[in-house]
Amino acid sequence: MVPRNTVLPRHIGIIMDGNGRWASKRGLPRSAGHAKGADVFRDICRYCEQLGIEALTTYAFSTENWTRSKDEVDSIMNILRRYLKDAFGLEGETIRVRFIGRRDRLAPDILDLMNEIEEGSKDNPGLILNIAVDYGGRDEIVSAAKRAAVLLRDGEIKEEDITEELIDSYTFTSCCPPLDLLLRPSGEQRISNFMLWQCAYAEFVYMDVLWPDFTRKDLDAAIEEFGRRNRRFGGR
Repeated sequence: MVPRNTVLPRHIGIIMDGNGRWASKRGLPRSAGHAKGADVFRDICRYCEQLGIEALTTYAFSTENWTRSKDEVDSIMNILRRYLKDAFGLEGETIRVRFIGRRDRLAPDILDLMNEIEEGSKDNPGLILNIAVDYGGRDEIVSAAKRAAVLLRDGEIKEEDITEELIDSYTFTSCCPPLDLLLRPSGEQRISNFMLWQCAYAEFVYMDVLWPDFTRKDLDAAIEEFGRRNRRFGGR
């Protein structure tokens, strides 16, 4: 557990990376890495709730992940189905679950499960958990810009009304506090099209641990590092 006087981020984003490499290191199929990573995801969600984090956004499946082999994509979707069917094991808890990203390319049964979980948890008072499925940061910005363009075309707003605040209100995380901490395990040091709009003043922490090996202690370390940062927001 992080020390009591540590400044906590209100909103954490996590790129859950390294599942395939974790499996390969052990001579296992990549699907085994995704399954283990899903178990870690569930535990970290619960831990964020215990810590009092207000919002957690996790990168589960990107718009680019469709280019992976059909077997791997099918495996990821089947794991997603499994966890959706037991509501990620979070039923009866206070976590509010939301799914962000495109929905036009997902299977109907997955969409039905996602809608059921969102509806069932929408009034929960605890952690807001955003699960990014078929999500891309550029795609999100384009979607927000299109919404503003329609309003402009229909005369509902003027050009001067298109502000950062308006675009922000059309992002998938508009109901959440600003992103404070962007965390990426696996040793990679890039954001891979994740929360491009939201990460403008987020603190980045990269960690040399594959996601299936990620623990609560690793999250503690990232939060403690966040607490040591001097966040100036360009002011000085």
